[in-house]
Amino acid sequence: MKNSFGQNLTVTLFGESHGPYIGAVLDGFAPGIVIDEDYIRYQLSLRRPFGKISTGRVEEDAFEIVSGMYQGRTTGTPLCILIPNRAQNSGDYGERVIRPGHADYTGYCKYHGFEDHRGGGHFSGRITAALVAAGAVAQSALMEKDIMIGSHILQLQGISDRHFEDIPADIAYINKQAFPVFHPAAKEGMEEEILSAAQRGDSVGGILESAIYGMPAGVGEPWFDSVEGMLAHALYSIPAVKGVQFGLGFDGCKYYGSDYNDPLRYEDDEVVTVSNHNGGINGGITNGMPILFRTAIKPTPSIFTKQDSIDIATHENTTIQVKGRHDPAIIHRARVVVDSVSALVMYDLLAGRYGTDYFIPLD
Repeated sequence: MKNSFGQNLTVTLFGESHGPYIGAVLDGFAPGIVIDEDYIRYQLSLRRPFGKISTGRVEEDAFEIVSGMYQGRTTGTPLCILIPNRAQNSGDYGERVIRPGHADYTGYCKYHGFEDHRGGGHFSGRITAALVAAGAVAQSALMEKDIMIGSHILQLQGISDRHFEDIPADIAYINKQAFPVFHPAAKEGMEEEILSAAQRGDSVGGILESAIYGMPAGVGEPWFDSVEGMLAHALYSIPAVKGVQFGLGFDGCKYYGSDYNDPLRYEDDEVVTVSNHNGGINGGITNGMPILFRTAIKPTPSIFTKQDSIDIATHENTTIQVKGRHDPAIIHRARVVVDSVSALVMYDLLAGRYGTDYFIPLD
């Protein structure tokens, strides 16, 4: 199984949902990057469940950095982050009845029944906590270069939030919100839809809209390491992601070229585009405008409604009614995972363009 991603900054994930630890090893960070542990804790808090719209499994995420850091800064050698699991209820996973929508069956096919299937094992969304901790270190380095990343829920069950407008201000605002939307009415309506689904034993999905602000022009490697290609590759590693589109995406197919193209002009001797239908990317390379993309998050597969399934141990048809503690929606928790993955990709691309020392602090 390929558990590593990246070229100049390599991220390796390990652990299982009900194992003793999950974690990440990051190889390629420049030396001297400040590791703000308070910021890592804050980012992890955005992923943590809360209230009736989330799972009852609440982990403290008391991470420990066991290598690659000295006196609060990266050393340049592999950085290893460990996060203990302390709130498992493994008794909920004694049977081998396959949960529809999960990787239970495909994992069984790949690992021939030797996998730790409890809570989804290595395929669990629990593993994304390690991605968030790793991404927080990358985001700290990017912020030193005035690069900002943020995501909000654009759509959920027919309820829409507004699009990004003043992107730097919007990112600063949304990154302080536990439930990431701009419009109060959208927040109220979306939370009501999640609660309604939960009361029926069901779940909902939605669409995240993300912005990366401050990336310089000229970053990206055509053909096969384009900005879209690298981001999509990483984003599709996130459990529940079923679609990624950049700029106008599929909606752009409704346009004529004369409307879709982004006219260029100089402002204060800087090249800008009048519109940003291409989402800040041309030819797989950044053009200096904000990178804009959307991510489709499917409804949480663990639902309490009875479903048809199979018992993989007895080879019999059966039904399943999932037990345990599960989210009626994960989209509000997934946004920080999307931001974290995006940060790791941007760091990797920038290090490839300018070299690892690009991120060494000037102080």
